[in-house]
Amino acid sequence: MNDAVPKAADTEPVPGATRDGPPEQAAAQPPYDDGPAGPAPLGVPRTPTGNAEVDAQVERLADADHLTTDGHLGVYEDVHRGLRDALTALDARPGPSPAVPHRGSPGHPSQSAHVHRS
Repeated sequence: MNDAVPKAADTEPVPGATRDGPPEQAAAQPPYDDGPAGPAPLGVPRTPTGNAEVDAQVERLADADHLTTDGHLGVYEDVHRGLRDALTALDARPGPSPAVPHRGSPGHPSQSAHVHRS
């Protein structure tokens, strides 16, 4: 008995295969790039706030667009510090003096206006 398996006559040839050799290589594909992507702007719009100090800090965020991700942290920390300083400055600015609190309700004098005689 012969252990060889005969080829089936009805099998279809492999596309691109030659009769005497292996199948031809498919079209060459570019190699897979596993490296980090380069810096690219995110395209996030920056709307002015009307406060020059805050707007300058918001515009500073654009510096991160040209850095790799490991450089973003320094820009974000710097902007955060600048925004915090700008807000602190707003709290420290002298504003209008608070109105003298009104004592008593309208039409009724306050108790300090009554003089008690003993």
